[in-house]
Amino acid sequence: MRRLFSRCASKGSLSVALIVAGVALSACGGGGDGGSGQPVTNNGSVAPAVPASTPSAASTPSAASAAQPASAPQPASTPATVTPASETGTTGNDKTPTNDNNNSGNNDTPPPAPVADNTVPIDVVFDETVGRVVNMPYVSVTFCVPGTQGTSQCATVDHMLLDTGSVGVRVVASALNAAFVNKLPMETGASNDTSGKAAIAQCALFASGYTWGSMRAADVTIGEKTASGIPIQLIGDSTFAQWAPNDCTSRGSGMNSVAQLGANGIVGIGHLAQDYPDAARYVLSANYYYCPTPWSCTAASVPLGKQTANPVAAFATDNNGTIIRLPALPATGQASVTGELVFGIGTRDNNALPASPSFLSVSDRGMFTTSYKGTTMSAAIDSGSNGLFFPDATLAVQGGWFAPATTQSLGGIMFSNTGNAQWTTRFLIANATTLFSYGYAAHDNLGAPINSMFLWGLPFFYGRSVYTALSGMQAGAQTGPYVAF
Repeated sequence: MRRLFSRCASKGSLSVALIVAGVALSACGGGGDGGSGQPVTNNGSVAPAVPASTPSAASTPSAASAAQPASAPQPASTPATVTPASETGTTGNDKTPTNDNNNSGNNDTPPPAPVADNTVPIDVVFDETVGRVVNMPYVSVTFCVPGTQGTSQCATVDHMLLDTGSVGVRVVASALNAAFVNKLPMETGASNDTSGKAAIAQCALFASGYTWGSMRAADVTIGEKTASGIPIQLIGDSTFAQWAPNDCTSRGSGMNSVAQLGANGIVGIGHLAQDYPDAARYVLSANYYYCPTPWSCTAASVPLGKQTANPVAAFATDNNGTIIRLPALPATGQASVTGELVFGIGTRDNNALPASPSFLSVSDRGMFTTSYKGTTMSAAIDSGSNGLFFPDATLAVQGGWFAPATTQSLGGIMFSNTGNAQWTTRFLIANATTLFSYGYAAHDNLGAPINSMFLWGLPFFYGRSVYTALSGMQAGAQTGPYVAF
């Protein structure tokens, strides 16, 4: 989603964050990630593009990604169905096996292979409950009151945006039952709160706006993996909703509802264990606050254990990184896509690295460099951004998206932060207006302009297995942070 940069990031990283913020706000008319800053609607208009998951850190750099990408319009008529290509490379023409013995009542079809306990499905799909937003990878998450698993103590939320460009779990309060929300313990204990009892709240800044809400503790379960008692952000918490501090609200439009976000929340699985490590040492502007009352909040420094946490780092096993696997797509896109999120890298058979992967050593914030048409710029690989975002004045633009008359075959050179490794990556950019007319949720050739940065968003992930290794963790033969594919 959106990526935040730490206060101690290099000047280069910080300037990148500022640039992204300015461009994204301009592209979406000063609104949210989805483009307009208004609820995503099915009115047939195309919302401008915005990097879905790269948050802005105008004055508070750090890590967390959560954006609302642009919406795709409802087509006037349903286009012919395009049979999706499978992840294993089949064409979609395979037939269901038949029983040649023709024994009555017998079924020789083998049972499905058991699902590993470190995998969960990823769905890229339109859903009217969260808005028709292209290239949004969703997973389901179960939240429980810490230490309890009873039915009334837990709630499962679907359509949570999976974001390698941010860190931490953030859920919109309205996606949870109000009675359940009240059971989640409020985080307290900011370092500069002399009472030690005031509630902690957070303003998370993104390229197209901010999320505001209280910090709560919850057991977070994704598939069969549980992060016990971790801090999460409750976006749009009704107790605090109308009292966001001025230095937060001045950074852009609020993304505090499902409609504004295009999702029920964000699952940030970037490279760090906590979203703002520097906030444990410094009071950062527009970041964490302690609030003796909902209308009286003071900027705070917050211990790491109270900060929005990466759930993967808190798992007991398979906790050194993740893999996102999505199938390749036809040129016209696909109505919906099902992929796989795998926890752990090199911890078991189903998450081993390939024999000769492309390795990119990156910063803690996932940053490296990309050269495009002779210009070298900062770059990131980010599942929360719903397009490929890069500067190219030669490509026509319509509605904020690239719209060349014919599909363009382009390429960028990715440079690892260490060593001499570099990888030339080819990609296609098609006419976004034409793509949106199909009414499909998934496209691998969708792009939009931004200045001075290259964001390899979700289109990069189609047809690949993309590995995101956590900082300081051994993942295969190398130590994170890195991205491999």
